Amino acid sequence: MNAVAGGGSFVVFPALLFTGVAPIPANASNNVALWFGIVASGGAYRRHLNLSRRILIPMLLASVVGGLGGAILLIHTPTHTFLRLIPWLLLGATLLFAFGRQFTGRLPGEISHDASRPALAGVSFLELIVAIYGGYFGGGIGIMNLALLSALGMTDIHAMNALKVVFVGVINGVAAVTFVVMGVVAWAQTLVVLLGALCGGFAAAHYAQRLPQSIVRDVVICIGAGMTVYFFVRAYL
Repeated sequence: MNAVAGGGSFVVFPALLFTGVAPIPANASNNVALWFGIVASGGAYRRHLNLSRRILIPMLLASVVGGLGGAILLIHTPTHTFLRLIPWLLLGATLLFAFGRQFTGRLPGEISHDASRPALAGVSFLELIVAIYGGYFGGGIGIMNLALLSALGMTDIHAMNALKVVFVGVINGVAAVTFVVMGVVAWAQTLVVLLGALCGGFAAAHYAQRLPQSIVRDVVICIGAGMTVYFFVRAYL
């Protein structure tokens, strides 16, 4: 799903919950397991990394700080509070997945290599907000980063995807290290998901382009919507 259309968290996170993993360890384990797939996909986009260091470095620093802050915030969130937040987080992620393409194509603005310091500060702050969300939950974070890059005036989808992989990889990587150090990862389930993610990613590298992406996207949206309804019922009824 991640290789073809994204949305793998809509399956992995609920699956971990259904197998008895507590909500916060389930979210942490989902982050750790799927991070390897993000890193594995990065090599294909290396030649498209063309954002100047003057812009890239502040955004990377914001990604590190935000990813760490979001992960720490998750760890210190009471379980009953997180249970009530889950359906809202899933709803937001599902809407981002469903309508993200329209959103990323309609944001104004542009930033160049000679942008002013206030402009760089503003962009870094926006990336910080995205990174905090990514460290805390992560569903739909790729779409959020694409939206931000589009707002900066980028139009080359390959370059945008390259930067998205970098930023999401950094955010999730920092969060994953935090979760491992704090001991909130359910390793037995994480290793199973990790193995599945690697096998799925390897297979998708050969067959993803043959699949009808519109159908896969519809399936992902249906799963996300179904999980959202389920967790609203579970949390509030």
